[in-house]
Amino acid sequence: MNEKIREKLKKLTTKPGVYIMRDEKGEIIYIGKAKNLKNRVSQYFRESPKPSKVQAMVDHVDDFDYFITVSELDALGLESNLIHKHQPFYNILLKDGKAFPYIRIDMKDDFPRLEIVRKVKKNDGAKYFGPYISGIDPRAILKTINFAFKIRTCTQKINGKAKRECLNFSLGLCPAPCTGRVRKEEYAEEIKKVVRFLSGNDDEIEKVLKEKMETASELQNFERAIELREALKMVAKLKQRVVANLPKDVDKDVFAYATDGLSGVVTVMVVRGGKILGIADFEQSDAELEESETLFNFITQYYANVLVPSEIVVSHNMDEELLQSFLGKQAKIISNPHGINLTLLKMAKENANEHLEKHLEKEKISYNQSIGALKQLQEKLSLKSLPRRMECYDISHISGTNKVASMVVFVDGQPAKGQYRKFKIKTVEGNNDFESLKEALTRRLTRYKEQNGESFKEKPNLLVIDGGKGQLSSCYDILKNFGLNNDIEMISLAKRIEEVFTPQSNIPVILKYASAELKVLQRLRDEAHRFAITFHRQLRTKKQTFTILENIPGLGKVKVEALLRAFGTTENIKNASVEELCLVRGIHETLAIKIKDFLKNELK
Repeated sequence: MNEKIREKLKKLTTKPGVYIMRDEKGEIIYIGKAKNLKNRVSQYFRESPKPSKVQAMVDHVDDFDYFITVSELDALGLESNLIHKHQPFYNILLKDGKAFPYIRIDMKDDFPRLEIVRKVKKNDGAKYFGPYISGIDPRAILKTINFAFKIRTCTQKINGKAKRECLNFSLGLCPAPCTGRVRKEEYAEEIKKVVRFLSGNDDEIEKVLKEKMETASELQNFERAIELREALKMVAKLKQRVVANLPKDVDKDVFAYATDGLSGVVTVMVVRGGKILGIADFEQSDAELEESETLFNFITQYYANVLVPSEIVVSHNMDEELLQSFLGKQAKIISNPHGINLTLLKMAKENANEHLEKHLEKEKISYNQSIGALKQLQEKLSLKSLPRRMECYDISHISGTNKVASMVVFVDGQPAKGQYRKFKIKTVEGNNDFESLKEALTRRLTRYKEQNGESFKEKPNLLVIDGGKGQLSSCYDILKNFGLNNDIEMISLAKRIEEVFTPQSNIPVILKYASAELKVLQRLRDEAHRFAITFHRQLRTKKQTFTILENIPGLGKVKVEALLRAFGTTENIKNASVEELCLVRGIHETLAIKIKDFLKNELK
């Protein structure tokens, strides 16, 4: 805990509010709420054992801010809004924009249609059925409904005055309210049938589909009979999801949370109309102190995009009154379930535990390929620090022309492509990779010493040179000249048998073939090579393009650059009209015709 945090803790209020944790760059890494800000925030910085996930967050905290609110409920609302806005790394997060599909029926419309929506508008007079979170495709449900009941699918405004019916009327799929062929009351009866089906009554639609399938078979309309058979399969699939002993008029969501102390999984089971509409798993890495609060925070985010059911079953005890107040309706919170609710919760818990086990296995593989590989690399090469930020440089040219260098960055063993940089070699004549590499490294370290440019402010833990002992010695001298040889470590990777050279020894280190530590070095080296070649090709293509265009009388460097900015390539310039060419500054009609004629002959 730094002095800045220590002083802020002394001044903290005991009122409710929201606190914001920031790292050394000022970025928000965690947002939390508190009934008592002083007690809650102080907990993080006490010298006491903490869960590993909490300690991981605290280790990165350099500062914090807070907002005072009137009540804990206000704090909860503000926390939810801030989390959605800033998406902090250590908070539980539903992916931005994550919204599940619903089937919507606008009951205010005289002739409503069915539509699939992902945004729920509360109190809009419409009926919503869902959410369909996995396993059931709402489009298949709509298709089944359209086979069974005559409901319009068009989006046009209905006034009964259209001149003619559409094809769906001829196919017997729509009653044609557009031309006034059906009364409002008759159409409403069809809608009631749809609502009964979507509310859990499958018998009526099953009977209608069977009758239509038999009729189609008798008329030898086998194609329609097959379609109706597939619709019946959809109904059968829904019936398989019926929960025994569960009333059809009860809607509920079941939440189960499983954790190993660092990672966690929330499983959500959606039950509507007596059926399990879907089960979804959400991987978490929250830094909250209590599992119940982690689940509480997840639920508040989840219902930002989902309608609240009449019952919510949860695997942990929580502040039910606060949750009910936040959700805005008297949903019954069940934290100690019995009977069928207990059965559903057990199913959700089993799902969460199984998903957590698979998630941890994936995390283990990812760890072995990243941080785990870096720890092995540190041990095998006797590095002073864990090489969390590695940089590798490579040179590309053809016979000494268009010489370029690449700087590729890996953070925690993974490519950080936003931090890649490229250099045009300016001071080296001819084919000299040694000197080109030295120039690139000198320019990079100069920018670091001067703290010039966001790209170069970060200090690498390890510099990797593509080459043998000679390249390493040459580049290490540069590191010493800058006085950074004690702060930044350097190695080289020779391609012949993948030998690793260090400045301390002439004897190379041979890493185990196909080991994670060797693979991470190879990926870094190969990525630097790829990035350098790509940049070289871009320069070569651009130079060739310039050479062609500058051969046109009347075109100088400024006009060539203007043309390339406007059209991108010589092929595009060739295909442009004279009028389009004249829109470029400095290009008049005579010159435009000359450009067209020249490129027509040159680019055949």
